[in-house]
Amino acid sequence: MRRHTVTALVATTTAAALLAACSGGTKAGSGGSGGGSRTLTLASIDQGSVEDVVKAFEKANPGVKVRYTTSGADQYQQQIRTQLSSGTAPDVMSVWPGNGNPGATYVLAEPGYLRDLSDQPWAAELPAAIKSVAQYEGKTYTAVFGQNGIGAVYNEQALAKAGLTPPDTWTDLLAFCRAAKAKGTPAFALGNQDNWVTQLVLYALVATTVYGPDRDFDEKMQAGQATFAKSPWTTALDKYLTMEKTGCFQKNPLGTNYEASQQLAATGRTLGIVQGNWVIALLKQKNPQGTFTLKALPATDDPAQTLVPAAAGAGYGINAKAKNPELALKFVNFVMSPEGMNLFVKKQGGLPTLPDTGYRADPSLTELSTFITTDRTVPFMDQRWPNAKVQQTMLSGLQEIFSGQSTPEKLLKEMDTDYKAGS
Repeated sequence: MRRHTVTALVATTTAAALLAACSGGTKAGSGGSGGGSRTLTLASIDQGSVEDVVKAFEKANPGVKVRYTTSGADQYQQQIRTQLSSGTAPDVMSVWPGNGNPGATYVLAEPGYLRDLSDQPWAAELPAAIKSVAQYEGKTYTAVFGQNGIGAVYNEQALAKAGLTPPDTWTDLLAFCRAAKAKGTPAFALGNQDNWVTQLVLYALVATTVYGPDRDFDEKMQAGQATFAKSPWTTALDKYLTMEKTGCFQKNPLGTNYEASQQLAATGRTLGIVQGNWVIALLKQKNPQGTFTLKALPATDDPAQTLVPAAAGAGYGINAKAKNPELALKFVNFVMSPEGMNLFVKKQGGLPTLPDTGYRADPSLTELSTFITTDRTVPFMDQRWPNAKVQQTMLSGLQEIFSGQSTPEKLLKEMDTDYKAGS
């Protein structure tokens, strides 16, 4: 995180994502067969939003067909490197910002898998923070269309039924969890069966506990002046497990996948879900009458100290060996146009990366937008890590902690070892 993560992620996607990521499954898009000059191939993790973008692109380009698949982040990351190395990758593919996972910009650009997009007009317009994670060695490879954040997404109707309001301090958060549990409706759905989901609560807590006191923590890590194991990462991980012990989540998070966690939050069987903003569109699909709002997840008892993971979400890159490079570039530029960008972020419940697109943020993102504009955000943590192994170790280690097979101390030491191994 994806987020990608969620990177935040965000995060971040998310995503995240982070970390930006969607539930599993593959869906064949409309279009003909084969790789003809009027057919584009696309692999996306933006299930629930890319479909409408594809339709709009096809409508704007009569005769063009897009053959696309969508899949979850875990499945996608396992496949894309194999496809690229074997020459079977699609023309356009989801790519995460930075360096946090196997599908990230640095990881795919370094061996030459991605086309340089630096000459495209939108590349120069990207905000500096987003441009830095869309580039590798000064060249832009990823078309990042949206910004994402990680927080607590609440089901407003479920909150009203329970007679509870979103907490803004750590003490109130635990009290909120206890009250929700007593009413028979757990506070948050947690789909830790999908390992990318395990990072999101942790990232939300790390933002405040680690970066609140020290915005330069990443630079100190890079300089060898800080470690995971001897930093407030230990505090954040302890708070994550405290939430679990307090009953903040439904029973058996490891037996619940991302899809099932969405269903719990959408239908009010939990009061919400800790996720990236991208989940809002998916919740609305499952409950069109529902109202969902993203709030910061508190980690201290001073609301003024709270920070939110928010960063560039997953975007799109072009296969350096695309069978239809001209059409691939046309699609990516459509994604980065006001029409394409606004359509994407509206469906995902995100915020556009470029200014002056005329986009009005969904009311569900009012608090996230405020945190972004007042500089109370930090990047999705994995986007600044030197290799993808750190995140993979964290994700599998968090699952092992939840299953009683590992400890926080062991996990953070293993992350330090992978971090020190460099790129």
